[in-house]
Amino acid sequence: MPLQPVTRRSVPDAVFDQVLTEVVDGGIEVGEALPSERRLAEVLGVSRPAVREALQRMAQTRLLDVRHGGATTVRDFRRYGGLDLLPMLLVRGGRVDAAVARSILEARLAVGPGVAALAAERGGPALEALLAESVDALAATEDGVEQQQHALAFWDHVVDAADSIVFRLLFNSLRAAYEPALEALAPLMAAEVGQPGAYRLLAAAIGAGDPETARAAADHVLRPATTSILSALEALEES
Repeated sequence: MPLQPVTRRSVPDAVFDQVLTEVVDGGIEVGEALPSERRLAEVLGVSRPAVREALQRMAQTRLLDVRHGGATTVRDFRRYGGLDLLPMLLVRGGRVDAAVARSILEARLAVGPGVAALAAERGGPALEALLAESVDALAATEDGVEQQQHALAFWDHVVDAADSIVFRLLFNSLRAAYEPALEALAPLMAAEVGQPGAYRLLAAAIGAGDPETARAAADHVLRPATTSILSALEALEES
């Protein structure tokens, strides 16, 4: 394993990042036993408690199979990992994984219109006032980061109204992965958050209890930035 001595961040976090990268990139194969805590501590130049904490975190995210008195082996994260892995997979080693970013965008575009349709069915007229507040705040600023924050507040209300624990947890995970990159994404997201009129149409459709119009309006809101960012990611991967 080409692990490197830890020199940044909190020690357990840095150990976690390095081992996670090896697992995800295939440097450590599924089913392979990890070196002992002692050996990992020696290679990484850290204490055994720091290694133990990092491995415990990985076990909690179902990346490792820890057997007391036996070997700690790698599990297939694609089969056993949960949505809590998304933020960790998106940015590894200080770099954005383009494939993960693409998957998040595709999921957002596929799921968002359905969530909007459910909100229209279940939210009621009172929801429109909450959504209007978020749109007003979005329209009142030209700062790209603030616009994204108001858009997130808008969708937070929509997800609440959809009354689906699965969509709520999915939204939480996508948001956790997305929020750290707000500043970097501001230019690409301008095509989406810079159109308050489209958000107003979506809010009106949800408030009117019109699921199909809400579905179409949500697609209209989400698609421009999704298309733009996916094109940028494709160009990045080809370069």
